Amino acid sequence: MKIGVISDTHGLLRPEAVEALRGTDHILHAGDVGDIEIVHRLQEIAPVTAIRGNVDRSGPCSLLPETEYLELAGHNLFLIHDLSQLDLNPIAAGVACVIYGHSHQPSEEWKKGVLYFNPGSAGARRFSLPVSVGFLELTDTVFQPSLRNLLG
Repeated sequence: MKIGVISDTHGLLRPEAVEALRGTDHILHAGDVGDIEIVHRLQEIAPVTAIRGNVDRSGPCSLLPETEYLELAGHNLFLIHDLSQLDLNPIAAGVACVIYGHSHQPSEEWKKGVLYFNPGSAGARRFSLPVSVGFLELTDTVFQPSLRNLLG
């Protein structure tokens, strides 16, 4: 199973992001959607699980859940926008991967067997940070994260 991971679109869904996410089996949006139409456009590619971020304070995006716990291909995943707000112990909760955004900084870090994965920002470029999306390749026994810079 191939999972597309996107975050911090801030109302901008780049054509490069759409193209990169084509062929995924499920898409996770880790918040700061900015416009609910982005979720609808992503749903044309694959099923979407989206959460709200700190900019999603009004309108339809404010109705998205703050966090989401889901199982895909036998792996428990937890979505939260701002990692500093994480108030659960992923190991005790049986979470294999914590997916987050907010910092706009792509990151994949393993801590005590749990992957902490930030796809970076797919929206407008911020400072000198890359514009990127992420992917999780899931099998019954393992998952492999990867990041893709959208603007070369």
